[in-house]
Amino acid sequence: MTRPAGLRARFGRLPVVTRLVLAVAITMSLVLSGTAGLVYWRVQTALDRQLHDDLAAYRHSLDRAVRAGTAPPPGPSGSLYQVLDTRGRVLGASADVRHRPLLTPAELDTAAHGHTVRRDVGSLLPITPDTLRLQARRVRAGGKSRVVVAAVRRGHRDEALRELLAQLAFASVLALIAASFVGYRTARAALRPVERYRSGAATLADGAHTLRLDVPADRDDEITRLGHTLNRMLDRLEASAVRERRFVADASHELRTPLALLRAELDVALHRPRSAAELTGTLRAVEGEVQRLIDLSNALLALEELGSTDHVVRAPVHLADLVEAAVAPHLRTAGRDGRTLTVDAAGTTVEVDARWLRPAIGNLVDNALRHGEGPVRVTAAVHGPGLRLVVADEGPGFPPEFLPRAFDRFARAEASRTSEGSGLGLAFVHAVATAHGGTAHAENTGRGAAVVLDLPC
Repeated sequence: MTRPAGLRARFGRLPVVTRLVLAVAITMSLVLSGTAGLVYWRVQTALDRQLHDDLAAYRHSLDRAVRAGTAPPPGPSGSLYQVLDTRGRVLGASADVRHRPLLTPAELDTAAHGHTVRRDVGSLLPITPDTLRLQARRVRAGGKSRVVVAAVRRGHRDEALRELLAQLAFASVLALIAASFVGYRTARAALRPVERYRSGAATLADGAHTLRLDVPADRDDEITRLGHTLNRMLDRLEASAVRERRFVADASHELRTPLALLRAELDVALHRPRSAAELTGTLRAVEGEVQRLIDLSNALLALEELGSTDHVVRAPVHLADLVEAAVAPHLRTAGRDGRTLTVDAAGTTVEVDARWLRPAIGNLVDNALRHGEGPVRVTAAVHGPGLRLVVADEGPGFPPEFLPRAFDRFARAEASRTSEGSGLGLAFVHAVATAHGGTAHAENTGRGAAVVLDLPC
C-alpha cells in the first residue's frame, strides 16, 4: 500500500505537461501493445494453420505408405519423417534425421499407446537452428505396430514472425514518439492560456488592480470559461478593494469631526477646574458625540456588509406585520411632534430579508419625520412579481439639485446639514434594495416627498 501511494505522490508533484505526456505515452503504449499483440496473434494463427494443414496431409500420406509397405511419398518442402518400432529403433527415415531421434522416450511411449503426439522442436526467440514441427502416431503394418513421425521445418514461418515482430516494434516506437510529441505540443498549447493567466495574476499581486485577462471572445472551452471566471473574480476583488478604500475614506472623514469635538470638550474640561454642573454638561456633550460615533460606525458596517454579500437570505414574511414592526418605534416621535403616521400594507406574504428591510423602512420613516412635514404615509402592496413600498410626507420635498445624489453616501441637502444625521440613511436603503435585486428612487410628488422601493418578491 505504501509504494503505490508514494508513486502517486511523486507523480502528482510533476509538472502538468509532464504528467499529461506520461499519461499519453502510457496509454499509447498499452494501445500499441494490444494492437501489436492482436496483429501478431492473427498472423501466427494463419501461419500455424497452414503449417498444420501441410503437416497433417503429409502424415496421412506417410500412414498410408507404411500400411501398404511402399516407399514414403515426397512431402512438402522441408519435410522429414521417421518410422520407428515401439522400442524406438529407426526402421526408416529421411537422410537428415536418420541418426537423430525426434521423439523422447516418454513421447515414444505415448505414441505407442495410440495417442497422437504434437511438438515443436526449437524456439522462435532466441533463434535456434533446425526448428521443426512434428506429429507422431501409431500405425498397424503387417500385424506389427509402428510409430510414424512426420515433421516439417518451421524456418520460413519463424522468420516471418520475427520479421513481423521487428516491424511491429519499430512502428510502435515511432507511433509512441509521435503520440508523445503531439501530446506534448497539445498540452503546451492547451496550458499556454493558463500560464498567461498565471502571469496576469502575478501582475495583479504586484499591485495592478485594473488588470483583466485577455480571454478570446470566439471560444467556449474549459480554459476560456476559466478566464471568464477569473475576470469575474478580478471584478469582485477590485469592487471589494474600492469598497474597502471607500469605507476607510468615509470612516476617516466622518469620524474626524466627532472625535475633534470630543477632544475639544475634554481639553476645555481639563483646562481649569470646573463646577459639577459644568462637568455634567461636558459629559452630556461627550455622551452625545459617542452615541453619534456608535451610530455612524454601525451604519458604515451595515453598508459594508450589504455591499460585500451577493444575496440576501429571503424567507416568507407577512407584509403587514413587517411594515408595522418597522414603523412602531417611530409612533411616539410622531405623536410628540403632533404628526400622524399611517400604514397601509397588504395582508399578504412576501419573500424578503426582514433583517435588512425592517431597518430600511425605519430609516425612511425617520427621514420623513425629521426632514418632512405633515402626516407620513407608509404604503406597501404587491404588484405582479414585485413589492412596491412607498414612504411619503407633505413637506417641502427634496431640492431638485439634490435628487440625483440623494442615495450617495454622506449626501445631505444644504438645508439639512445643520440637523442630526450622517447622510447614510438613504444610502443604506439603496443598498438594501440593490441586495434584493430591486431599485430605490426619490421623487417630489407636488404635495411633498416620497421614496419608492421596488423589490422582487
